[in-house]
Amino acid sequence: MEAPVVVRARRDLTLTAAGAAVSEFGNALSLLVLVFWATPISPLLVAAILIAELLPFVLGAPLAGVLVDRFPNRRLLIIALVFQGIAISAIAPLMGQPLFVVALVLLSGCGRAVAQPCISALVPHIAGEEQATRGYAWLSTGRSLGSMAGVTGGALLAGIFGHPAALLIDGGTFLAYAALLAFVRSERRPSAAHEARPSALAGIRHVRRDPVLFTAVIGLSFCVGAVVVVNVADPAFVRYVLHGDEFVLGAMQACWMTGILVGNRIAARLETVSWVAYAIAVAAVTTGVGVLIPATFPFLVTAGIGWLIGGVSNGVHNVALNAVVRLRTPDEMRGRAFAAVGSMVIGANLAGTAAAGGLLLVIGPRAVFALGGTGALLAGVACLVFVRRALKREKSPAEAELFPN
Repeated sequence: MEAPVVVRARRDLTLTAAGAAVSEFGNALSLLVLVFWATPISPLLVAAILIAELLPFVLGAPLAGVLVDRFPNRRLLIIALVFQGIAISAIAPLMGQPLFVVALVLLSGCGRAVAQPCISALVPHIAGEEQATRGYAWLSTGRSLGSMAGVTGGALLAGIFGHPAALLIDGGTFLAYAALLAFVRSERRPSAAHEARPSALAGIRHVRRDPVLFTAVIGLSFCVGAVVVVNVADPAFVRYVLHGDEFVLGAMQACWMTGILVGNRIAARLETVSWVAYAIAVAAVTTGVGVLIPATFPFLVTAGIGWLIGGVSNGVHNVALNAVVRLRTPDEMRGRAFAAVGSMVIGANLAGTAAAGGLLLVIGPRAVFALGGTGALLAGVACLVFVRRALKREKSPAEAELFPN
């Protein structure tokens, strides 16, 4: 008979992962609808929506981290989700006013910038420290399944009910996630022992001072900055290089998403700092390989294989990044550390996305793939070298405290 604590942890984790799936379904749905709506208006509007969604992660990281390290996380997460739901729902009646749409997307992004480090810091309290990496894998799997459903079913829902109704559905998904969290009993309550007014920059300083954590995050950031150009070049690559249509593009994205699910399960087995750090570096290398395969051999089958490899690598990164932050950070500082790391990786995402638009004006999509794959590969190799050196030099005080044996 299972212990009550184990049963509760499994139930809470299931509720949290299910809520993440529902919420991610809404995120994918609203992004699809907003980009589709904005495309005929102006490419600048599309860019503004994408930037507004991610900019709060970069600029708001210090404040978000402080909030997560000061208030009970489950309650804070519920508030952030309700805030997102209201902001997204408010877009529906204002779709004739692009400036208001961008402003509301920015507000929704502010809520998400708090929610992401909040759930990352909460998972070890739900699953337990020893099972936290598996908990992150469950969470990532839920998000991936929700995203797949949102991408595949989003166009259908938008076509049947219209864009405003689709955005209201997205707003409802956030409220559904908040409702599920109301039944979760686990909570992360910031310790009264830590500073009464936590420093907003402490998370950034912590990441910078930890050689293993800093090296892994920087390596992943460079990989993301390089490979994200592929996201922008995907439609052109499918259309002009593979001579495919929307069905082919959807099939390629399905290969990537399937790979993410596999990568999540692989990463769930990682237990030590060295395994997690090496996994981040190796996954950066395989990301580069996955992108270079279709760039070198531009055929449907090879492209599908490349996308699958890239997806597996993406899935490993999703879990391993959370795991390495947890293993290298004391609990009382995790909110700020997760926020700081998120701002670095998403900042690289923004920079790569901005660069991709310019690259496509100068070189073709196949060359963009080759450039992105090469950049990711080199970032992974460099990360492997520096992670190895960092692991030899020192052992994190946080890891020693969490796992003294």
